[in-house]
Amino acid sequence: EELYHTVLIDTPVGKYFSKKCFESASLAESNLEVIRQQLYKHYLEDFFDFCMDIGGTTAEVMRKILEFEADRRSINTTLNASQTVLQKDDRQELYPTIGLLYPFGHQTQLDDVRDEGSLMIALDTTLKDYQHVLASTHGVEGAIEDAFTRYEIQLLQEAFDQQFHYGVFYSYFCLKEQEIRNITLICECIQQ
Repeated sequence: EELYHTVLIDTPVGKYFSKKCFESASLAESNLEVIRQQLYKHYLEDFFDFCMDIGGTTAEVMRKILEFEADRRSINTTLNASQTVLQKDDRQELYPTIGLLYPFGHQTQLDDVRDEGSLMIALDTTLKDYQHVLASTHGVEGAIEDAFTRYEIQLLQEAFDQQFHYGVFYSYFCLKEQEIRNITLICECIQQ
């Protein structure tokens, strides 16, 4: 309780924390990832609202990028939660309230996903929004994350096609982060 008031409430991220996140039982190591996902969900929703309030080309460009990020997080959460004891109701709390999959994909199709195969079936039948992104991933381990990364890079590069908006700054820094990850991967491969 004292840690909550002293450390977190007075920080810029304090508004994203609820007392529910910091019950002594929820601070177990297994729940830290759930807390991190909840924080990122709230941040993503607030950033989306901020971009929509700016309006214009910024809203147009950032809507596409942030909706994709929300949907990617929803799909990743579903796949990762299928390997844990996380219940459907708990999983619903981790899904962002933005994106192309919200609310119908969250409430129906993603609830039934147990593995990558059932995700592909859900995407083939009703969740066709990302079917083109995941078309080449059937049966290849780790291919879903790679396909999402390629599509994210494509969206970030498309942000530079329009003028007079703030989305280019977000895109620039996201692309720089990807460049750092790529250089780190190359260094690790060389080191081995």
